[in-house]
Amino acid sequence: MLTQTLRAMEHDGLVDRRVCAVVPPKVEYSLTRLGFTLGVTFCGVWVWASENLSQVEQARSAFDRD
Repeated sequence: MLTQTLRAMEHDGLVDRRVCAVVPPKVEYSLTRLGFTLGVTFCGVWVWASENLSQVEQARSAFDRD
């Protein structure tokens, strides 16, 4: 699944893939300039999760009680 996701991200121009000619085989991935721009978006999700964790935990507890 990880390989499929990385290949899709490569297809979309978000990551670069580099195959290293070594034994055992090695593949390295890096963010492209376009992929790097997603950092702000992902940080926003992280900040939201941090700020709302207690409410999410309360909702989970209420759900599990029912």
